[in-house]
Amino acid sequence: MKQLISLKNSLEFGNVYKQGISYANKYLVMYITDNNLEINRLGISVSKKVGNSVVRHRITRLIREAYRLHVNELSTGHDIVIVARVNSKGHSYWDIESAFLHLAKLHHIFSEEASS
Repeated sequence: MKQLISLKNSLEFGNVYKQGISYANKYLVMYITDNNLEINRLGISVSKKVGNSVVRHRITRLIREAYRLHVNELSTGHDIVIVARVNSKGHSYWDIESAFLHLAKLHHIFSEEASS
């Protein structure tokens, strides 16, 4: 199993915010920029406005799991930052996964042929 490579510091997040392209839907905002590597790096941001630490960590786990299950269907060479919106609080895994896949398709990093 491949290990999830994460964006770690605020400089890496800042580069994606500045240089990246963003799309949003009801639950998530996704920023993407190229990283000139053969891998994707993922960063997840959940603000305190969303809820307490239990709620924030749950949403983080749901986003990470949606990414993990679909990582083989995504093109590589991107830095991806996913920001959870306040509306994501209290929603199921299926809602978060659907929002993630919707944004991946908007960014054209999701290969629909891989899922068929």
